[in-house]
Amino acid sequence: MPKRLKDNINNRYFEAANALTSKKSRHRIVAYVESYDDIYFWRTVLSEFENDKRYFEVMLPSKINLTRGKKSVLMNFLEGEPLGKDMIACVDADYDYLVQGRTIQSRKVLDSPYVFHTYVYAIENYQCYAPSLHNVCVSVTLNDHRIFDFREYFRQFSEALFPLFVWSIMLYRNGNYPKFSISDFNRIADPGGFNVQNPLPSIMNVKRKVRTKINDLQRQFPDAKDEYLATKEDIKVLGVTAQTTYLYIQGHHLFDTVVSPILSKVCNLLRQERQNEIYHASAHKTQKRNEMSCYENSLQDIKVMLKKNTGYITSEPFRRLQDDVQKYLDADTQI
Repeated sequence: MPKRLKDNINNRYFEAANALTSKKSRHRIVAYVESYDDIYFWRTVLSEFENDKRYFEVMLPSKINLTRGKKSVLMNFLEGEPLGKDMIACVDADYDYLVQGRTIQSRKVLDSPYVFHTYVYAIENYQCYAPSLHNVCVSVTLNDHRIFDFREYFRQFSEALFPLFVWSIMLYRNGNYPKFSISDFNRIADPGGFNVQNPLPSIMNVKRKVRTKINDLQRQFPDAKDEYLATKEDIKVLGVTAQTTYLYIQGHHLFDTVVSPILSKVCNLLRQERQNEIYHASAHKTQKRNEMSCYENSLQDIKVMLKKNTGYITSEPFRRLQDDVQKYLDADTQI
Protein backbone atom coordinates (compact mmCIF):
# COMPACT_ATOMS: atom_id res chain seq x y z
CA MET A 1 0.00 0.00 0.00
CA PRO A 2 1.43 3.46 -0.90
CA LYS A 3 2.66 5.30 2.17
CA ARG A 4 0.59 8.46 1.64
CA LEU A 5 -2.57 6.38 1.33
CA LYS A 6 -1.67 4.47 4.47
CA ASP A 7 -1.19 7.73 6.43
CA ASN A 8 -4.55 9.04 5.19
CA ILE A 9 -6.25 5.83 6.28
CA ASN A 10 -4.63 6.04 9.75
CA ASN A 11 -5.84 9.57 10.34
CA ARG A 12 -9.34 8.97 8.97
CA TYR A 13 -9.65 5.81 11.05
CA PHE A 14 -9.07 7.65 14.32
CA GLU A 15 -11.24 10.58 13.28
CA ALA A 16 -14.05 8.21 12.33
CA ALA A 17 -13.66 6.19 15.51
CA ASN A 18 -14.01 9.32 17.60
CA ALA A 19 -16.93 10.56 15.52
CA LEU A 20 -18.86 7.31 16.00
CA THR A 21 -18.60 7.32 19.76
CA SER A 22 -21.29 8.83 21.92
CA LYS A 23 -21.02 12.54 22.63
CA LYS A 24 -20.77 11.58 26.29
CA SER A 25 -17.76 9.32 25.62
CA ARG A 26 -14.23 10.53 26.21
CA HIS A 27 -12.25 11.68 23.19
CA ARG A 28 -9.27 9.41 22.44
CA ILE A 29 -5.95 10.94 21.38
CA VAL A 30 -3.32 8.48 20.17
CA ALA A 31 0.25 9.41 21.12
CA TYR A 32 2.96 7.66 19.11
CA VAL A 33 6.34 7.21 20.82
CA GLU A 34 9.75 5.85 19.86
CA SER A 35 10.16 2.73 22.02
CA TYR A 36 8.74 0.65 24.84
CA ASP A 37 10.72 2.62 27.44
CA ASP A 38 9.11 5.84 26.22
CA ILE A 39 5.59 4.62 26.91
CA TYR A 40 5.82 5.03 30.69
CA PHE A 41 7.47 8.47 30.44
CA TRP A 42 4.89 9.90 28.05
CA ARG A 43 2.09 8.32 30.07
CA THR A 44 3.46 10.33 33.03
CA VAL A 45 3.45 13.49 30.90
CA LEU A 46 -0.02 13.09 29.44
CA SER A 47 -1.91 11.70 32.44
CA GLU A 48 -2.19 15.16 33.95
CA PHE A 49 -4.22 16.35 30.96
CA GLU A 50 -6.82 13.60 30.98
CA ASN A 51 -10.33 14.38 32.17
CA ASP A 52 -13.92 13.31 31.64
CA LYS A 53 -13.76 14.60 28.04
CA ARG A 54 -10.46 13.16 26.75
CA TYR A 55 -7.82 10.52 27.33
CA PHE A 56 -4.54 9.53 25.68
CA GLU A 57 -3.43 6.13 24.42
CA VAL A 58 0.36 5.88 24.18
CA MET A 59 1.71 3.35 21.67
CA LEU A 60 4.48 2.50 19.21
CA PRO A 61 4.04 3.77 15.63
CA SER A 62 3.30 0.30 14.22
CA LYS A 63 1.68 -2.78 15.70
CA ILE A 64 2.31 -4.70 12.48
CA ASN A 65 6.08 -4.67 12.01
CA LEU A 66 7.05 -3.28 15.44
CA THR A 67 9.19 -0.54 13.95
CA ARG A 68 10.63 1.75 16.58
CA GLY A 69 12.72 4.88 16.83
CA LYS A 70 12.40 8.57 16.18
CA LYS A 71 12.76 8.33 12.42
CA SER A 72 10.00 5.76 12.30
CA VAL A 73 7.63 8.05 14.19
CA LEU A 74 8.45 11.08 12.07
CA MET A 75 8.51 9.32 8.70
CA ASN A 76 5.25 7.48 9.29
CA PHE A 77 3.21 10.40 10.57
CA LEU A 78 4.71 13.64 9.33
CA GLU A 79 4.84 12.85 5.62
CA GLY A 80 1.54 12.83 3.77
CA GLU A 81 -1.53 13.50 5.90
CA PRO A 82 -0.42 15.52 8.93
CA LEU A 83 -1.00 14.66 12.54
CA GLY A 84 -3.88 16.41 14.24
CA LYS A 85 -6.23 16.50 17.19
CA ASP A 86 -6.64 12.71 17.10
CA MET A 87 -2.95 11.79 16.69
CA ILE A 88 0.25 13.28 18.09
CA ALA A 89 3.92 12.25 18.03
CA CYS A 90 6.07 12.31 21.17
CA VAL A 91 9.84 12.07 20.68
CA ASP A 92 13.19 12.69 22.31
CA ALA A 93 14.64 16.09 21.49
CA ASP A 94 18.15 14.73 20.86
CA TYR A 95 20.08 17.59 19.23
CA ASP A 96 17.10 18.53 17.07
CA TYR A 97 15.93 21.13 19.59
CA LEU A 98 19.32 22.80 20.01
CA VAL A 99 20.28 22.87 16.31
CA GLN A 100 17.09 24.91 15.79
CA GLY A 101 15.99 23.85 12.34
CA ARG A 102 19.37 23.47 10.65
CA THR A 103 18.38 19.96 9.55
CA ILE A 104 15.24 18.53 7.96
CA GLN A 105 14.51 16.38 10.99
CA SER A 106 14.97 19.32 13.35
CA ARG A 107 12.45 21.35 11.36
CA LYS A 108 9.97 18.48 11.45
CA VAL A 109 10.29 18.25 15.24
CA LEU A 110 10.09 21.98 15.89
CA ASP A 111 7.56 23.17 13.31
CA SER A 112 4.63 20.81 13.84
CA PRO A 113 2.14 21.71 16.60
CA TYR A 114 1.40 18.00 16.92
CA VAL A 115 4.96 16.86 17.65
CA PHE A 116 6.12 17.08 21.26
CA HIS A 117 9.74 16.73 22.31
CA THR A 118 11.53 16.40 25.62
CA TYR A 119 13.62 19.62 25.45
CA VAL A 120 16.38 17.73 27.27
CA TYR A 121 18.22 15.23 25.05
CA ALA A 122 16.06 12.21 25.94
CA ILE A 123 13.87 10.65 28.61
CA GLU A 124 17.00 9.17 30.24
CA ASN A 125 18.21 12.68 31.06
CA TYR A 126 15.00 13.30 32.98
CA GLN A 127 15.42 9.99 34.80
CA CYS A 128 18.91 11.14 35.80
CA TYR A 129 17.72 14.53 37.08
CA ALA A 130 20.25 15.27 39.82
CA PRO A 131 17.90 16.62 42.54
CA SER A 132 15.95 13.34 42.37
CA LEU A 133 18.88 10.90 42.58
CA HIS A 134 18.99 10.73 46.36
CA ASN A 135 15.38 9.53 46.32
CA VAL A 136 16.38 6.85 43.81
CA CYS A 137 19.06 5.69 46.26
CA VAL A 138 16.47 5.53 49.03
CA SER A 139 14.13 3.47 46.86
CA VAL A 140 16.98 1.06 46.08
CA THR A 141 18.53 0.72 49.56
CA LEU A 142 15.83 1.89 52.01
CA ASN A 143 18.49 4.06 53.60
CA ASP A 144 17.82 7.81 53.73
CA HIS A 145 21.32 8.84 54.82
CA ARG A 146 22.65 11.54 52.47
CA ILE A 147 26.22 10.46 51.93
CA PHE A 148 26.68 12.10 48.53
CA ASP A 149 25.69 15.48 47.07
CA PHE A 150 24.35 14.65 43.61
CA ARG A 151 23.34 18.23 42.87
CA GLU A 152 26.81 19.57 43.50
CA TYR A 153 28.54 16.80 41.60
CA PHE A 154 26.44 17.23 38.47
CA ARG A 155 26.78 20.99 38.71
CA GLN A 156 30.55 20.60 38.57
CA PHE A 157 30.33 17.89 35.93
CA SER A 158 28.16 20.16 33.78
CA GLU A 159 30.43 23.17 34.20
CA ALA A 160 33.40 21.06 33.16
CA LEU A 161 31.62 19.94 29.97
CA PHE A 162 29.86 23.14 29.00
CA PRO A 163 32.66 24.79 26.92
CA LEU A 164 33.06 21.62 24.84
CA PHE A 165 29.30 21.13 24.59
CA VAL A 166 29.04 24.53 22.90
CA TRP A 167 31.57 23.31 20.33
CA SER A 168 29.50 20.18 19.77
CA ILE A 169 26.30 22.10 19.10
CA MET A 170 28.09 24.61 16.88
CA LEU A 171 29.62 21.88 14.71
CA TYR A 172 26.30 20.07 14.38
CA ARG A 173 24.68 23.31 13.35
CA ASN A 174 27.24 24.17 10.66
CA GLY A 175 27.61 20.63 9.31
CA ASN A 176 31.11 19.92 10.64
CA TYR A 177 29.91 17.25 13.08
CA PRO A 178 32.04 14.49 11.43
CA LYS A 179 35.04 16.35 12.88
CA PHE A 180 33.60 15.96 16.40
CA SER A 181 30.70 13.53 16.73
CA ILE A 182 28.45 12.83 19.71
CA SER A 183 30.40 9.59 20.21
CA ASP A 184 33.61 11.64 20.42
CA PHE A 185 31.97 13.91 22.97
CA ASN A 186 30.79 10.93 25.03
CA ARG A 187 34.32 9.57 25.38
CA ILE A 188 35.36 12.86 26.94
CA ALA A 189 32.21 13.00 29.08
CA ASP A 190 33.14 9.75 30.84
CA PRO A 191 34.36 10.60 34.36
CA GLY A 192 36.32 7.34 34.55
CA GLY A 193 37.25 6.20 38.04
CA PHE A 194 34.83 7.57 40.63
CA ASN A 195 35.17 7.60 44.40
CA VAL A 196 32.18 8.51 46.57
CA GLN A 197 34.36 9.98 49.34
CA ASN A 198 36.55 11.91 46.89
CA PRO A 199 34.73 12.63 43.61
CA LEU A 200 36.88 15.64 42.67
CA PRO A 201 39.49 13.64 40.68
CA SER A 202 36.77 12.41 38.31
CA ILE A 203 35.73 16.02 37.66
CA MET A 204 39.35 17.02 37.12
CA ASN A 205 39.74 14.15 34.67
CA VAL A 206 36.81 15.48 32.62
CA LYS A 207 38.24 19.02 32.74
CA ARG A 208 41.60 17.77 31.51
CA LYS A 209 40.05 15.92 28.56
CA VAL A 210 37.88 18.94 27.73
CA ARG A 211 40.88 21.30 27.64
CA THR A 212 42.81 18.93 25.40
CA LYS A 213 39.94 18.59 22.92
CA ILE A 214 39.17 22.31 22.86
CA ASN A 215 42.81 23.05 22.03
CA ASP A 216 42.54 20.56 19.17
CA LEU A 217 39.29 22.10 17.87
CA GLN A 218 40.70 25.61 18.07
CA ARG A 219 43.59 24.49 15.86
CA GLN A 220 41.14 22.93 13.37
CA PHE A 221 38.81 25.95 13.34
CA PRO A 222 40.96 29.03 14.09
CA ASP A 223 38.28 31.47 12.88
CA ALA A 224 35.37 30.03 14.88
CA LYS A 225 35.46 32.40 17.86
CA ASP A 226 32.53 34.62 16.86
CA GLU A 227 30.39 31.64 15.84
CA TYR A 228 31.27 29.89 19.09
CA LEU A 229 30.26 32.88 21.21
CA ALA A 230 27.01 33.29 19.27
CA THR A 231 26.18 29.60 19.73
CA LYS A 232 26.95 29.86 23.43
CA GLU A 233 24.52 32.74 23.92
CA ASP A 234 21.89 31.10 21.75
CA ILE A 235 21.75 27.81 23.65
CA LYS A 236 21.57 29.73 26.91
CA VAL A 237 18.41 31.38 25.59
CA LEU A 238 17.10 27.89 24.77
CA GLY A 239 17.52 26.87 28.42
CA VAL A 240 20.97 25.28 28.53
CA THR A 241 23.13 26.58 31.37
CA ALA A 242 26.65 25.73 32.40
CA GLN A 243 25.16 24.08 35.50
CA THR A 244 22.67 21.86 33.62
CA THR A 245 24.71 20.64 30.63
CA TYR A 246 24.26 17.03 31.74
CA LEU A 247 20.57 17.22 30.81
CA TYR A 248 21.42 17.89 27.16
CA ILE A 249 24.17 15.33 26.47
CA GLN A 250 23.27 11.94 24.99
CA GLY A 251 20.80 10.28 27.37
CA HIS A 252 21.98 6.68 27.08
CA HIS A 253 25.56 7.72 27.79
CA LEU A 254 24.50 9.71 30.84
CA PHE A 255 22.33 6.86 32.12
CA ASP A 256 24.68 3.92 31.47
CA THR A 257 28.17 5.37 31.71
CA VAL A 258 27.86 8.22 34.20
CA VAL A 259 24.86 8.00 36.52
CA SER A 260 24.37 4.25 36.92
CA PRO A 261 28.00 3.58 37.98
CA ILE A 262 27.89 6.47 40.45
CA LEU A 263 24.58 5.30 41.90
CA SER A 264 25.94 1.77 42.16
CA LYS A 265 28.84 2.90 44.34
CA VAL A 266 26.67 5.18 46.48
CA CYS A 267 24.03 2.48 46.94
CA ASN A 268 26.64 -0.13 47.84
CA LEU A 269 27.82 2.07 50.70
CA LEU A 270 24.26 2.71 51.85
CA ARG A 271 23.52 -1.03 51.82
CA GLN A 272 26.65 -1.77 53.83
CA GLU A 273 25.72 0.93 56.31
CA ARG A 274 22.24 -0.51 56.79
CA GLN A 275 23.57 -4.07 57.06
CA ASN A 276 26.06 -2.98 59.72
CA GLU A 277 23.24 -1.36 61.67
CA ILE A 278 21.25 -4.60 61.56
CA TYR A 279 24.29 -6.66 62.56
CA HIS A 280 25.08 -4.55 65.62
CA ALA A 281 21.46 -3.99 66.70
CA SER A 282 20.34 -7.63 66.59
CA ALA A 283 20.04 -9.36 69.95
CA HIS A 284 20.79 -12.89 68.72
CA LYS A 285 21.71 -14.80 65.55
CA THR A 286 18.15 -15.76 64.61
CA GLN A 287 16.94 -12.19 64.82
CA LYS A 288 19.99 -11.02 62.89
CA ARG A 289 19.41 -13.58 60.16
CA ASN A 290 15.69 -12.82 59.88
CA GLU A 291 16.21 -9.06 59.85
CA MET A 292 18.99 -9.29 57.29
CA SER A 293 16.88 -11.53 55.07
CA CYS A 294 13.93 -9.14 55.31
CA TYR A 295 16.13 -6.18 54.38
CA GLU A 296 17.86 -7.89 51.47
CA ASN A 297 14.54 -9.07 50.04
CA SER A 298 13.36 -5.46 50.04
CA LEU A 299 16.28 -4.14 47.98
CA GLN A 300 15.60 -2.96 44.45
CA ASP A 301 17.58 -2.85 41.19
CA ILE A 302 19.24 0.49 40.45
CA LYS A 303 18.42 0.71 36.74
CA VAL A 304 14.83 -0.38 37.31
CA MET A 305 14.35 2.34 39.92
CA LEU A 306 16.02 4.92 37.68
CA LYS A 307 13.62 4.09 34.85
CA LYS A 308 10.70 4.51 37.25
CA ASN A 309 12.05 7.79 38.62
CA THR A 310 9.61 10.67 38.18
CA GLY A 311 11.42 13.22 40.32
CA TYR A 312 12.02 15.32 37.21
CA ILE A 313 8.46 16.65 37.16
CA THR A 314 9.58 19.81 38.98
CA SER A 315 12.34 20.57 36.47
CA GLU A 316 12.14 23.60 34.18
CA PRO A 317 12.38 21.65 30.88
CA PHE A 318 9.57 19.33 31.98
CA ARG A 319 7.34 22.31 32.78
CA ARG A 320 8.01 23.64 29.27
CA LEU A 321 6.93 20.31 27.84
CA GLN A 322 3.73 20.44 29.87
CA ASP A 323 3.08 23.97 28.63
CA ASP A 324 3.37 22.73 25.03
CA VAL A 325 0.76 20.03 25.65
CA GLN A 326 -1.57 22.54 27.28
CA LYS A 327 -1.23 24.94 24.33
CA TYR A 328 -2.08 22.11 21.94
CA LEU A 329 -5.20 21.28 23.92
CA ASP A 330 -6.21 24.93 24.25
CA ALA A 331 -5.89 25.39 20.48
CA ASP A 332 -8.87 23.12 19.89
CA THR A 333 -11.75 23.51 22.31
CA GLN A 334 -13.12 20.17 21.12
CA ILE A 335 -10.18 18.26 22.65
